[in-house]
Amino acid sequence: MSTSAPLVGTARRASVLGTLLVVGLAALSACAKDQPAAKDDGTGPVSVKASDSGCDLSRRDVKSGTSTFSVANSGSKVTEFYVYAEGDRVMGEVENIGPGLKRDLIVELPTGKYQAVCKPGMVGDGIRGDLTVTGDAAAQVDEDTLLKQATESYQRYVNSQALALEQKTTEFVTAVKAGDVAKAKALFPVSRTYWERIEPVAESFGDLDPKIDARVNDVEPGTEWTGYHRIEQALWVSNTTKGMEKYADQLLTDVKTVVAKAKVVKLTPLQLANGAKELLDEVATGKVTGEEDRYSHTDLWDFEANVEGSQAAIQALRPALQARDAALVTQLDTQFKAVLGALDKYRVGDGFKPYTATEPEKKALGAVVDGLAEPVSQVAGVIAKK
Repeated sequence: MSTSAPLVGTARRASVLGTLLVVGLAALSACAKDQPAAKDDGTGPVSVKASDSGCDLSRRDVKSGTSTFSVANSGSKVTEFYVYAEGDRVMGEVENIGPGLKRDLIVELPTGKYQAVCKPGMVGDGIRGDLTVTGDAAAQVDEDTLLKQATESYQRYVNSQALALEQKTTEFVTAVKAGDVAKAKALFPVSRTYWERIEPVAESFGDLDPKIDARVNDVEPGTEWTGYHRIEQALWVSNTTKGMEKYADQLLTDVKTVVAKAKVVKLTPLQLANGAKELLDEVATGKVTGEEDRYSHTDLWDFEANVEGSQAAIQALRPALQARDAALVTQLDTQFKAVLGALDKYRVGDGFKPYTATEPEKKALGAVVDGLAEPVSQVAGVIAKK
């Protein structure tokens, strides 16, 4: 929990298995792996063969509306798959596809030109290829009144979180530029809370996400390291803000850009569903493992914020989900509660203990988050049903 209450309901959030992620995904995808490959007749899912050096699609022309990309990783590295619109706007993505595993991306695409992108090793610009969407199929998912209400509800949530993000980041930057190390340390996890709640939305705006949130090992050669974690390192490793003024100014500029874009972005129900899963992937890749906030050990603030954002997206979709699959809603409620309960042992006041968990503790957190990731991964399929 942050020291400043969120502007929208404090839906709490859950995390994904970090050290056991590959095992969890293997379990989720076992059935898919055992099925023989279906012949591509031009109407079914697009098969994507991802490797360390390739990104081969069974076809690169699809009809407008809802498409499914079935991504199989035959390489030796964990990979990601994206569909980008112009300007590298993320229309949909699946992350953490381990070697030998298979995952599906269900995404709604209007007529236009796109790029299909595999990212072996989950770094760099990826292996890119054109994707053409033709036809005039209506966005049928959006025609459902409940789903329209879901996107409107979630848009209000994003706007409120974006406003709080700008306010708290301004306070953080002010403390950094004033040389107030203690205050800057206190505000660091608070300001990041609002960022982590809406990160899938922020990630859709080109290079703003790496500028704001890159860890040192994520920075491409020749690119300057900026953002939250650049300042975090100075605060906790050197116990100073000296030399951080320019990074603080850049951080606030980039955050204000995200806020302005978030106010006008138009989201689809499938983006909400995929975003809820992406937030759990964020927990898996950085929070459970302790890699995200490696200098401050404030990972559990981010952990909870990711889970809160995931739950907010699911709650916005709840009426539509209830109408289509009430049993899934019950399962989601149970698993969100379990994850939040697992976090309670680490709470101190309005925040958390420094995250220096042992391997057994990481595995325990990962296991309970894995229990949530499975039903959340089903939401896109339910929403996509006509």
